[in-house]
Amino acid sequence: MYLGKVIGTIVATRKDENLIGSKLMITQPLNMELEPIGEPLIAVDTVGAGIGELVIFTKGTAARIAARKMDAPIDISIVGIVDQLTIDHWDNRDGS
Repeated sequence: MYLGKVIGTIVATRKDENLIGSKLMITQPLNMELEPIGEPLIAVDTVGAGIGELVIFTKGTAARIAARKMDAPIDISIVGIVDQLTIDHWDNRDGS
């Protein structure tokens, strides 16, 4: 799973029939410092995310499973909305 931020929506009136009824969101992948990494992605939203929300997304077969559309051309799905993110930074130089 990956961390991202929803930055927009996609409306496509003509699309693969297996995508009908799917909400498409533009998602910017983020690193753990919440900095953008890579290019924005188009994801199927399975949880009702909105623009500006921090989300968890998945790729590949897991994305199709999450969307419950195994025959659809889905590579990315939003599978969670982040309520809180806590990272414990520690120094591993001493081997502990």
